[in-house]
Amino acid sequence: MKKLDLKTLAQFNGNADNPVYIAYQGKVFDVSESKMWKGGLHMRRHKAANDLSVELLSAPHGEEVLERYPQVGILVQETEPGRSMPPFLSSLIERIPMLERHPHPMTVHFPIVFLLSAVFFNFLYLMTDNKPFETTAFHCLIGGILFMPVGMLTGMFTWWLNYQARPMRSVIIKIICSCTVLLLAAVILFWRIIDPGIMRASGMPRTIYFAITLTFVPLISVIGWLGAGLTFPVKKN
Repeated sequence: MKKLDLKTLAQFNGNADNPVYIAYQGKVFDVSESKMWKGGLHMRRHKAANDLSVELLSAPHGEEVLERYPQVGILVQETEPGRSMPPFLSSLIERIPMLERHPHPMTVHFPIVFLLSAVFFNFLYLMTDNKPFETTAFHCLIGGILFMPVGMLTGMFTWWLNYQARPMRSVIIKIICSCTVLLLAAVILFWRIIDPGIMRASGMPRTIYFAITLTFVPLISVIGWLGAGLTFPVKKN
């Protein structure tokens, strides 16, 4: 049984007629015969020639699927091991196995919809001068703020579960943008509470208030785009 390190494993990515190898729990499997691994990419998400021990924790199948294919070697770890999951998260998953299916993709849609709806209904109010639109925008803003911490906490949970909270540029940007959105949303919520007629007023205050709500659109778009990239990475030639 040959020994492969990560650098050697990276050569078996399915490109240029190379075999398709993946590593799981220290074992290296040749999945070249699998139709699901053609081109070295599985489900447009998992890339071959990598150690997928962490990523496959969220797969709908276990190691028994990999054992259908020949084991061609063992993986030799020459890099520092990643950080282990905090004990409370490990025990939580052990008690509630369904959490491995990740609550983040479910909960993250609520703050996105609520905050973008706040922008939409404020825009409708400016176009129509129909007061219920502005009231609806206010209620959507409250909903977005309530669900934002839930989405952020479940996102941190998924980060630990999938990547052991390794520093990743896309995740760091998502965290910065999320904190910015939450801060701005809290600011305009407080402003709207102390001045309920801010959107009915004219002049600079209303312009600034609405401009702040408009920042939700690019910030949330960046958050969503990066999140989609982590879930469905685009294959690069």
